[in-house]
Amino acid sequence: MASSSLSLSLSLTLCLVSTLCYAHTSSLTLPVTKDHSTHQYLTILSYGTPVESAKFVLDLGGSLLWADCASRTTPSSTLAPIFHRSIRCLTAKGPEIETHRWLSSLANPIDQDQPCQITAENSITGKRVTEGELVEDLVIHRSHELLFTCSPTFLLNGLATDAKGIIGLDKSRISFSSQVFHSLKIQRKITLCLSHTSGVIQFGKMTHKSQTESEIFRYLTFTPLVANQDPTQTQSSINVNSVKINGKKVAFDTPLGGGAQLSTVVPYTTLQTSIYDNFESAYLKAASSMDMKRVDPVSPFGLCFESNGVGSSQVGPNVPIIDLVLQSEMVKWSIYGRNSMVQVSDDVMCLGFVDGGENPRNSIVIGGFQLEDVLVQIDFDTSMVGFSPSLLTKQASCSDFQP
Repeated sequence: MASSSLSLSLSLTLCLVSTLCYAHTSSLTLPVTKDHSTHQYLTILSYGTPVESAKFVLDLGGSLLWADCASRTTPSSTLAPIFHRSIRCLTAKGPEIETHRWLSSLANPIDQDQPCQITAENSITGKRVTEGELVEDLVIHRSHELLFTCSPTFLLNGLATDAKGIIGLDKSRISFSSQVFHSLKIQRKITLCLSHTSGVIQFGKMTHKSQTESEIFRYLTFTPLVANQDPTQTQSSINVNSVKINGKKVAFDTPLGGGAQLSTVVPYTTLQTSIYDNFESAYLKAASSMDMKRVDPVSPFGLCFESNGVGSSQVGPNVPIIDLVLQSEMVKWSIYGRNSMVQVSDDVMCLGFVDGGENPRNSIVIGGFQLEDVLVQIDFDTSMVGFSPSLLTKQASCSDFQP
């Protein structure tokens, strides 16, 4: 009985306005744009009655969809609360709840009509609230339901202007992606293509709308997702065994173990302080050998150079190439100038890797800037991540992919 209820609780169907998404029976595609003031990546969802559209920030490491429901122009007449004593509440809380305490509360009549409160987090600022209320609402055409959390307005602080919440894309039970996979009965696969302008995110089987797109998929290299024993850690991470700069292996004082998290909310790749110090020293040595002139750093970057005299190519400035070596020496993620150098002024460019502090949650976080114009595919069924070379090497860009 519980198993049947649990299955029904997850039978949520989702679609978007036809001008905002491109849906096949095997996939769902959303457009993605970049907000340059915050370096966040946004998409649009439409929901409620009457239907209203809103921007949401994409978070690869987020565990749920949360929204500022109070910001709607008109309150939704179809929004329905999820109660504390429901199977859906237990499912949504997942590993954060002590099951025996939840079961004992079923006998308490005071809890009968209490809302299901879910912890929601602004992954940009790190602010968390425990009073977010789990609800469901019609998404479009008055027939599709989506489970999400209504959170306080102040949780929007730090998000891009007009953004009304965050879309969580990890593998947890009620993340946006998990609901899409289950309700549309599609492959548990996310394909992401970001750019400095526009891009796409697709759920399910990737569809090829052009010969160029089809060819790019043939260049994907695959590496395993890190298996995390902690059930609360559901973000996508890969193992980085070593790092090379212009083909020379960097010597690190601190092991690189623990996995490198893929992130769409961290603008630039962050490294634990000891790792960053070794990396910066090695990069500076390689840059100096190419006659690059160091200048004063520009926050948040620690290593900056004169732009004058640095040549360019189809993959960006001619600067040292960074290779993230994965499960073997034959499998590497190459980062060229387009994804390693940030132009901060007409005369200065900075290395887009920053010091993440002494004790970060993840020793390496691969940021959004490094993901741009790289096709990334996360397959939760096979626990693999596929990534392409920089699309610039193929004379293409993620802005070429249209929903």
